[in-house]
Amino acid sequence: MNFIEQVVVGLCRLLLWISTAVIFVILVANTVLRYATGSSLQWANEVPELLFPWLVMSGVVLAAAHGAHITTSFLMDAVTASLRRWIAVGVWLVVAALYVTLSWSTGRMLEIVHDERSPILQVPGSLTYACVMTGLLMLALLAIKSAWNAWSTPVAEPDPNAEHAVPEAHW
Repeated sequence: MNFIEQVVVGLCRLLLWISTAVIFVILVANTVLRYATGSSLQWANEVPELLFPWLVMSGVVLAAAHGAHITTSFLMDAVTASLRRWIAVGVWLVVAALYVTLSWSTGRMLEIVHDERSPILQVPGSLTYACVMTGLLMLALLAIKSAWNAWSTPVAEPDPNAEHAVPEAHW
């Protein structure tokens, strides 16, 4: 299961770096051209618009992989460790099923939005939807991995006298 997470995280990091670098280079080049020559690249506004969803979805998936999304755990802290395991597995499987359902629904819309084209580069609208669909599938894989981790982790009752440490921020 760690292999799946490594592949997902590696792919998202690559997409994040590439999309950020390309957006940065295009915006800098267009700004320099605008000030130096008074003109700009016609397509320079479209490419960042097309890459931004890939940047955002990569960030969302990476945040999920690192557990950096907002969670509420006070209800889970109120139940026994063995019940907590069953609840965690069930919740992660429901989350995975919802991500798969959303991805499948997005995939069904690809044909519809494929005819929509960007004004200058004529890139099909399905590219952005494919980004969302891919991100949702990656989130489903991470949810399945989390369900597996919850199932395979040994049950241990917490020490009631132990101090509860405040988790560190992920940034």
